[in-house]
Amino acid sequence: MPGLARDTGWFKSSRSAAASDNCVEARLLDNTVQIRDSKAPHDGVLTFSSVAWSSFLSSLKA
Repeated sequence: MPGLARDTGWFKSSRSAAASDNCVEARLLDNTVQIRDSKAPHDGVLTFSSVAWSSFLSSLKA
């Protein structure tokens, strides 16, 4: 539907171990990706443009 913004809500990284407290959470928005520490969600959020995040992931996979 036009006009609806994308917001996935916070979710744990697929690379996080199920039984571990050391997790990264991500949130996908229209043009940005937000990352935070699941143990300290109120301590801050890193925000990346979608382009910068894609570039970062590509460099990790290379």
